[in-house]
Amino acid sequence: MSDLNSHLSPGMLVRHPGAPEWGVGQVQSNIGGRITVNFRDEGKVVLDASRVGLELVALDQ
Repeated sequence: MSDLNSHLSPGMLVRHPGAPEWGVGQVQSNIGGRITVNFRDEGKVVLDASRVGLELVALDQ
């Protein structure tokens, strides 16, 4: 989906554009097109990188 997804690494902060109510999430892992993110208001979610384009969050937000 997004070229950014392949560059996400543990510790990076992201948002899910289709679920803004989940809040900011921290990438836990990115292995084989599956990205595990711990979202503030949703908890741990495993996402298919080919279906979701996560948005990088700037540190000052």
